[in-house]
Amino acid sequence: MSLSKKWIAFRTIWFKEVRRILRIWPQTLLPPVITMSLYFVIFGKMIGSRVGEMGGVPYMQFIVPGLIMMSIITNSYSNVVSSFFSAKFTSSIEELLVSPVSKHAILMGYISGGIFRGLAIGVIVSIVALFFTDLGIEHLFVTVFTVLGTSILFSLGGFINAVFARSFDDISIIPSFVLTPLTYLGGVFYSMENLSPFWQNISLLNPIVYMVNSFRYGILGYSDVNVWYSMAAIFVFCAIFYTIAYRLLSNGSRVRL
Repeated sequence: MSLSKKWIAFRTIWFKEVRRILRIWPQTLLPPVITMSLYFVIFGKMIGSRVGEMGGVPYMQFIVPGLIMMSIITNSYSNVVSSFFSAKFTSSIEELLVSPVSKHAILMGYISGGIFRGLAIGVIVSIVALFFTDLGIEHLFVTVFTVLGTSILFSLGGFINAVFARSFDDISIIPSFVLTPLTYLGGVFYSMENLSPFWQNISLLNPIVYMVNSFRYGILGYSDVNVWYSMAAIFVFCAIFYTIAYRLLSNGSRVRL
C-alpha cells in the first residue's frame, strides 16, 4: 500500500474509535470523572487536611498528578482491550486481517483510540482538579512526554491483553489483579520518603512509580526517582510492547477466537 492509503486506513480506524468513545460518553468519559472527584473530596479534602504537607506541598496538590496519571493509565488500557476484543468477538477483525491494510496502520489506529481516551480523561480530570487546588506546569517537556508515553504504553498493553484473551472475563484479569495493585502502590497517595528503606527498594520494582513521579515532577517539580531514567524506561518499554503487539498481530493465530 502507498503511504496515502496507509494514512487513510489508519485515519478510518482512529475515527471509528473516537466516534465509539464519544457515542457512549456516559460509559467512557463520565465514570472516571466521578471517581476522581470522589478521590479529591475524600483523600484531598477530608484526609488531606489532617495529613498537612507532603513533598513540600499541600497533600491535595501532591496527589493530583498521581490521580491524573492513574486515570490516564486505566482508561488508555481499558479502551483498547475492550475495543479490540470486541472486534475479535464479532469476527470483524478478520475483515481487516485479510485486507491489504498495513498491520502497522491497524495497530496504530487502535492505539491512537486509547491515547485519545486517556488524554481526554486526563484533561477533564485536570479541569475538575482546578476546583480543589492550584495546578501549574513546572517542566512542560517532561509533562507532555510522560503523559504521551504512558498512554501509548498502556494502550499497547491493552492490545496485547486483548490478543491473548479468550473471553470477556480474561480482559478484566490484568486490570483487577495487576494494574490496580501496582497503581495504588505506585506513589499516588504517598511519597516514598515516608517508607522504610526496605519498602523503598521494593517500590522501585514497580514501573508505575516512575510514571507517577515523572508526571509529578513535570507538574510540581518534585520526584522521588530520577526523572530522566524514568523517561528512558517509558520509551524502551513502549518500543518493546509495540514490537510484541505487532508480531502478535502479524502472526494472527491468537487474533481469531
